[in-house]
Amino acid sequence: MEFEIQKSRLIEELRQHGISERVLNAMKSIPRHLFVPEKEKKNAYADYPLPIGWGQTISAPHMVAIMCDILDIQDGMKILEIGAGSGYHAAVMAVLAGSGHVYAVERIEGLAQFARDNLKKAGITNVTVIVEDGSLGLAGYAPYDCISVACASPEILETLTDQLKKGGKLVIPVGKYFQELYLVTKTDGLKKEAKGGVVFVPLVGKKGFSDF
Repeated sequence: MEFEIQKSRLIEELRQHGISERVLNAMKSIPRHLFVPEKEKKNAYADYPLPIGWGQTISAPHMVAIMCDILDIQDGMKILEIGAGSGYHAAVMAVLAGSGHVYAVERIEGLAQFARDNLKKAGITNVTVIVEDGSLGLAGYAPYDCISVACASPEILETLTDQLKKGGKLVIPVGKYFQELYLVTKTDGLKKEAKGGVVFVPLVGKKGFSDF
């Protein structure tokens, strides 16, 4: 009951910041406390990032909401997520995608398993978590309607834009210590829109800040 009260407060806070009702309803349906370590459960519905182990974090709820809103995820879409973390962001996108599917890439095996376990506990069945180098995308399931990157990239990566469908959208934070969040829409070229300053953990990989 306490978690539901905390979640309701969070949803109302996000509503005041102009988040769409579709995204709010998706977030309302996901028990965020299942996606954080035991010692962080009391903070699960606080609007700031939380540590999830392996030097990684779960994004603040408002950031998940903003990124989902920007992508305008619709039923039936195929989505690629780079940086699965604990699986929460993928879960929200999975609800928005409905009959579609989310492929979530995570480089850390232990964290990928944590995400799989959390998604199962939450009853989310349309997410596949795969251990790969996310800076290279996931060509085997391309092209995608949307790509969401939950880690800081040195640039807007061709490896990702090449895997978008025509009309597809990429949301990606670009920069090393502080980033600009970009929405990239693939038309005949690439339309790039800056959406504000953010702070994410770095994208690690061949096209990221360092190899692993």
